[in-house]
Amino acid sequence: MKIYTKSGDEGQTGLLFGGRVSKDNPRCEVVGAMDAAVSAMGLARGLSEDDLVKETLLRVQREMFVAGAELATDPANYEMMSRRLATVTPEMVAGLEELVDTIDGRIELPHAFLVPGTSAASGAIDLARSMLRTAERRAVGLKDRDILPNLEVLRYLNRLADLLFMLARYEDRERPLDLVNKADRDKGLAE
Repeated sequence: MKIYTKSGDEGQTGLLFGGRVSKDNPRCEVVGAMDAAVSAMGLARGLSEDDLVKETLLRVQREMFVAGAELATDPANYEMMSRRLATVTPEMVAGLEELVDTIDGRIELPHAFLVPGTSAASGAIDLARSMLRTAERRAVGLKDRDILPNLEVLRYLNRLADLLFMLARYEDRERPLDLVNKADRDKGLAE
């Protein structure tokens, strides 16, 4: 089997469980943003030396394929997809909340804006988080068009972005953080 199919050469792509759409379709936009976030998580996992960070990133990368399958399926084929593949559940969202709470108990967040990039790994996690927020906004667009059958996907993406924020802070828990303090903010506004 060749990696190239040539079926997308005219700007169309196939959806999971059938149907073809333009590559600039809102469904493709969300799937593309999800792919970018998963890839950035992979970069972060490769850069981190912390077992909790690496295990957590791998877990959520795998879960993102569950969410991605839902987002890559036309609502007309959702029932067929849900019979064959896992879907995002409230338990998955609760699992993310537990991870956030666990990490929250191990670090203290500063009362200032954080500048991403204290370490390469945390910078990659923050990059993944920002890409995930794009995916979340695109998924909201699907919801607003009434073409997102499972709203649990939105809760999952929102909670995952929170987890990634906390995970980046955990990655840097023993490093001095780069902060934007009030004086820096005021100075920036004056210039």
